[in-house]
Amino acid sequence: MLIDRHLLGPGPANTYPEATSALAAPLLGHLDPAFLTVLDETCDRLRTVWQTDNRRTLPLSGTGSIGMEAAFANFVHPGDVVVVAINGLFGQRMADVAGRYGGKVVTVEHEWGQPIDVERVLAAHSNPAIVAAVHAETSTGVESDIGALGAALERYDERPLLVADCVTSIGGIEVAADDWGIDIGYAGTQKCLGVAPGLAPFTVSERAWQRRVENPPTWYLDLGMLGDYVTGNSSGGRTYHHTAPTAMVASLHAGLGRIVEEGLPQVHARHHEAGEMLRNGLDELGLELFAAAGHRLPELTTVRVPENVDSAEVRGRLLNEYGIEIGAGAGPYAKSVWRIGLMGHNAQPATVAMLLGAFRQILGK
Repeated sequence: MLIDRHLLGPGPANTYPEATSALAAPLLGHLDPAFLTVLDETCDRLRTVWQTDNRRTLPLSGTGSIGMEAAFANFVHPGDVVVVAINGLFGQRMADVAGRYGGKVVTVEHEWGQPIDVERVLAAHSNPAIVAAVHAETSTGVESDIGALGAALERYDERPLLVADCVTSIGGIEVAADDWGIDIGYAGTQKCLGVAPGLAPFTVSERAWQRRVENPPTWYLDLGMLGDYVTGNSSGGRTYHHTAPTAMVASLHAGLGRIVEEGLPQVHARHHEAGEMLRNGLDELGLELFAAAGHRLPELTTVRVPENVDSAEVRGRLLNEYGIEIGAGAGPYAKSVWRIGLMGHNAQPATVAMLLGAFRQILGK
């Protein structure tokens, strides 16, 4: 049964129509030359949204969490010091995953709702192998300055690798992997790229590649094997690794094509304009924003639930009466914060107006 929903939570966004059409098209085989052409073009388009020249830029077969796993599985050597900036749920997950792959994790805790403090991150350890941070923290709606962090890492005698979680930022706001010094970046398809969940856009710098784990404790996510399958080996050939999710790659190819056609600066501007419209409208309704001023994501707005208002009841009414889904808060803010996503196809004025109108009716504003 098809259900008409406007998904405005932190999870899967309404997809771009082009991506939906591609997902429903007749399947190509994973060894079909036509599919390999689509895969090559998809990798090229990913370089555009990552703003990188990295040869090893590819979609991993799995959601954004697979990207996180691959980042640490392939680059944490046993005993490596890994400094992780934590200002929300996904920073916590980075620390957990890094530790599971043998890293000596040093966490730098921040208040949820605040961006990371670059100086505190640098002061946490004198010689880390890896520094990791979330660009757009999905749990809080906060943007941290990854460019400033990347520049600051040059102060170390031996620059550590920079791992960046860009799941909620890529395709919505500026992500400049090469200019910012991101060595390992991972993302997801289901946010601002406007594609169904199922792939993890991934990029690796050449400098990071030279420091990879040769035989990581995972077969499926071994980038040494995956890279030869997706991008080809040194002789230009491909080696079979696993059956690629061809429909998902085709959908990502189409979604990225939509972004490239519109123009990355225009896509970013559209997300910023929609986010600003939403924030202004929420302010007019007397609702308080959660994330720190000056660091609020346009594509994911966090709002404090008013006193004496039942968060779950409001979300239920939005869903059942208006077909609008927004997300609850995360962790300690599960009942006291709403998370509203304006991502991909949803980042437009009509969506904002619809949501604000529903809020007025439900909250009696």
